[in-house]
Amino acid sequence: MTATPRVHAFRDDALGDLDATGVAARIASGEVSAREVVEAAIERAELVQGPLNGIQFADFEQAARHADTPRPGVFAGVPTIVKDNVDVAGVPTGHGSAAFTPTPAARNSDFVDQFLSTGAVSIGKSRLPEFGFSASTEYEDADPVRNPWDPDYSAGASSGGSAALVASGALPFAHANDGGGSIRIPAAACGLVGLKPTRGRTVADATDKTMPIRIISQGVVTRSVRDSARFYAAAERYFRNPKQPPIRLVEGAGSARLRIGVIVDSVTGVPTDDETRKSVQATADLLDSLGHHVEEATLPVDATFMNDFRLYWGFLSFAVLTGGKRMFGPSFERTGTDNLSRGLDALYRKHLAQTPRMLYRLRRSANAYSRMFRNYDVVLSPVLSHTTPKIGYLSPAQDFDTLLERLVNYAAFTPLNNATGGPAISLPLHQTSTGLPLASHFSANHGDERTLLELAYELEAAKPWARIQDPA
Repeated sequence: MTATPRVHAFRDDALGDLDATGVAARIASGEVSAREVVEAAIERAELVQGPLNGIQFADFEQAARHADTPRPGVFAGVPTIVKDNVDVAGVPTGHGSAAFTPTPAARNSDFVDQFLSTGAVSIGKSRLPEFGFSASTEYEDADPVRNPWDPDYSAGASSGGSAALVASGALPFAHANDGGGSIRIPAAACGLVGLKPTRGRTVADATDKTMPIRIISQGVVTRSVRDSARFYAAAERYFRNPKQPPIRLVEGAGSARLRIGVIVDSVTGVPTDDETRKSVQATADLLDSLGHHVEEATLPVDATFMNDFRLYWGFLSFAVLTGGKRMFGPSFERTGTDNLSRGLDALYRKHLAQTPRMLYRLRRSANAYSRMFRNYDVVLSPVLSHTTPKIGYLSPAQDFDTLLERLVNYAAFTPLNNATGGPAISLPLHQTSTGLPLASHFSANHGDERTLLELAYELEAAKPWARIQDPA
């Protein structure tokens, strides 16, 4: 395997090489103070910011003050960061766009209150591509967010800044959200655990509630299954949706042997690449060796689904570009948006008359998704149709039609869970021939995050994933 020029900040300081659970325990025991831990995170973040570019707005002074009296919670005093498309009081929200001048938010968004109820201390805002529309955190006229496993490669998106900071060891965990794969894609690219919860599992932000189909779910990216499990258990103590079964704290593998369906190719008609296919088969073989019943499955939707999701993607861009001044203030200028946003807007305008049928079909996809789980407890697939691309392959500076085709073919598996509202988790079980993370994707029926977390614990123990700080 060829060695890659990794970028990480792991060192012998107050954070060590611990996950968020380990850091919280260290603080609770008095071995280190929350202030020491947050200061170590700030030093690490400053160290990796140059090569990785994961931070949009630093809020280091306020973080240090909050560390002196952190809120109680499962992650009391643990440093984190908030993705720059939700509001944090006193910090600007830029949505990854150069089309307007962001001003400090007056208050936390609804989900940020839930997120920070864990006791975590945010050091600022992490970078995302413009309005979260892309699967790579790149810009027309600014430096991209780079992958800590190899800075020549994409960190994924849209939660690319959060993923780069966690994977590099600057932070133990970070906020992320997912409207088409934006938790799972950067988790896959950067070797992290990324669970997209069931629609309505966490508190929805105000903008999420205005969507005709609520595709966005709020969550986190982590380096361990237990951190994801503890986060969702803590979030549930702040708010639990009474329409969904509780997750509760998941602390290990389940005893039940599961019926697992395997899907290797997407509905796009573009075959999954060889390395990714082999990784899915290796995961299926591992599951079989653990006693689960594994068999081939078929997707519950056809190519019409991706056409509809692409049009809905365009609708969202149309809504942003049309209502930008109302959403972001009088400084917004649609001419300042990037080529992807403008192209999606034009695509939607061209097919605007198809909106009612598109919304109808996307809403119905939730029923088709649920029917798939009459036969299976979990469905295994790739996260993405090919391995992580180099910086530039998904650049918004290129021709729109080329970029859109590349994005649709690359992120061909994740949108189904957003349209249908079903939960899914990305686990970094493999590596490419060049040493980059290569993840597997697991989906479950609505409300069944518990099964996904139990299976994730089992796989983490059976095949521990590579750590960036280990020798290549």
